Amino acid sequence: MYNGSALSVKMLDDGIAEMIFDLQGESVNKFDSKTVKELEEAVDLLDDADDVKGLLITSAKPVFIVGADITEFIPMFAAGGHTADDQLGGNNENFNIIEEFDFPTVVAINGYAMGGGLELCLACDFRVMSSAAKIGLPETKLGLLPGWGGTVRLPRIAGADTAIDWIASGKEQRPDAALKAGVVDGVVAPEDLRDAALAVLQDAIDGKMDYEARRDQKTEPLKLNETESMMVFETSKAFVAGTAGPNYPSPVAAISAMQHAAGKYRDDALKIEAEAFVKMAGTDTASSLIGIFLADQLIGKKAKGWEKQADKKVERAAVLGAGIMGGGIAYQSALKGTPIKMKDINQAGLDLGLDEANGLLSKQVNRGRMKVEKMGSILADIDPTLSYDNFDSVDIVVEAVVENPKVKHMVLADVEKHVNEDAIIASNTSTISITYLAEALERPENFCGMHFFNPVHKMPLVEVIRGEKTSDTAIARTVAYANKMGKKAIVVNDCPGFLVNRVLFPYFAGFMDLLRDGADFQQVDKVMEKFGWPMGPAYLMDVVGMDTGHHGQAVMAEGFPDRMVGTYKTAGDAMYEADRLGQKNGVGFYKYEKDKKGRMKKVADEASYELLAPITAERKEFEAEEIIARMMVPMATELARCLEEKIVESPAEADMALVYGVGFPPFRGGLFKWIDTIGIEEFVAMSDKYKDLGKLYDATEAQREMAASGKKYYNF
Repeated sequence: MYNGSALSVKMLDDGIAEMIFDLQGESVNKFDSKTVKELEEAVDLLDDADDVKGLLITSAKPVFIVGADITEFIPMFAAGGHTADDQLGGNNENFNIIEEFDFPTVVAINGYAMGGGLELCLACDFRVMSSAAKIGLPETKLGLLPGWGGTVRLPRIAGADTAIDWIASGKEQRPDAALKAGVVDGVVAPEDLRDAALAVLQDAIDGKMDYEARRDQKTEPLKLNETESMMVFETSKAFVAGTAGPNYPSPVAAISAMQHAAGKYRDDALKIEAEAFVKMAGTDTASSLIGIFLADQLIGKKAKGWEKQADKKVERAAVLGAGIMGGGIAYQSALKGTPIKMKDINQAGLDLGLDEANGLLSKQVNRGRMKVEKMGSILADIDPTLSYDNFDSVDIVVEAVVENPKVKHMVLADVEKHVNEDAIIASNTSTISITYLAEALERPENFCGMHFFNPVHKMPLVEVIRGEKTSDTAIARTVAYANKMGKKAIVVNDCPGFLVNRVLFPYFAGFMDLLRDGADFQQVDKVMEKFGWPMGPAYLMDVVGMDTGHHGQAVMAEGFPDRMVGTYKTAGDAMYEADRLGQKNGVGFYKYEKDKKGRMKKVADEASYELLAPITAERKEFEAEEIIARMMVPMATELARCLEEKIVESPAEADMALVYGVGFPPFRGGLFKWIDTIGIEEFVAMSDKYKDLGKLYDATEAQREMAASGKKYYNF
């Protein structure tokens, strides 16, 4: 009946037509412009057909439809969202026609039906779902809201409360939740999906199921009176606004759209949805979050590319140095299915590492996310040892001993003698040159950096660092291992501090300069947290540890003497000398006490101000704009140097490293995206305003050339 490159329609027995989505050349189905156009042609044919009694919609791929092709929305964001109507109109008309066919429609949902994929399902009369499938409307996670009827149909099918929850959170929904909410009519085993959907369709054709009543429910106003509507939507907006915060406006905008459309029929309700979509599409938040989504896809694609180059799979691993970090690495490896040896030089270290893994697993059991039996099998995959016995069977070893070059040299040379010649050795160093550490090895080509961030189980990023003699094989196997551990691997070239720490220390330097000039560290923390950082710089330094920071600063100063050598005694130096190390010993810029739930909380400590008074100017209030500029310019100029020196390959990878490694605010899209948003000309002017503070504040020549020619780091 119809045969395209994205979908086809064929006639089955008894007047049943089947529409099959199968986008050629892609691993998944998505609503790109080609699919939308072919759907238009197919529904027109079906609408004109006289012999069709019912329509079954299926997918020939392991997933149903993952949503819209976000890359096709980039011109829309570049235009400030004004062309959004063009992106929405065609598919809205397609879905409306499907909803108005003279015959019933049933969709068989396999794999993922997300965003526009679920919105197509909602336009159908009945929905049958595989027990292995997941559905959802994740648009608010991209700074948008559903634009193909999601805010209109979902509340009319499942009720306002469910629609608000699903759309505002953007979460994936499991089959049991979908069935309970009434979003799907049945859940069956994957192998029974097609037959079950056909049976439902036949019942509808035979008049046993009233599909016309379903349509009335979806196209008429929401069945809430004015008081009920006010209570549901206003209460939800207040709660969601408090949860999402002012930097993420789309969840509240989606609720407002549902509220304003509640008393409307479908077509007018869709207009309200479209207006809200256009407004959100024009925000910097949407542009930034779309950028994050695309950058995440890029780093995932690159990591998969490296994995394909790996000479062998990582079946067995080892970590040297137990403790908190080693225990965290062992936990993550075993949790994701790779047995791991955990070696230390004393039993106390092994006990600490096992306690870390045991504690993390126990939390999951206590929260009902894991069974005790599963916890036991994971712990059994962590083999604590004081010797190198059977190290010749491991595929990769992660060295995670103390951050001391001499100790690392000794340990690396020692372990190399006990592993196979093709085993990869990776160092979890956070600052020490991989090329330098490789000098201790006979096979430096099998050595690279594998820098985890603390806490390992929470922080997504792993920096994989290439030294001068590191082979592609070493990089490939290490990235493959990071992928298997569920981490976001980004490959960078060797330099002091690598990528993340190299740009983090200039950020701290900006903070030290502010304190020297009289800024209150609590005010700076509040300003930077309002900017979007999960914690301000004083709090972050306390979490990192003053001793760790002191060591890292020395490495940075040696590596970049022209701009990172200290010229005065900083607040960080004073804290370190006074043994105020931060959270690890209970006092730093703040004091740390346990709350009623046993969690560490920070409290102000006047002793900090007394300690800093002799080395800082008289305390004064700074404008928020000055604090932001003086904190962000040093970090941004150093990140630009990393890109220009090819430490990192692309702006997207650099931005994602900061988002995943240190919590750079996602709604700003990354540091380079932030520069694009404020304008490179404005950034250069900002740097010039403070360049008398030192070279860290001086924009690079490449940035100045970009400003002169009007270039950007991204194309939207």
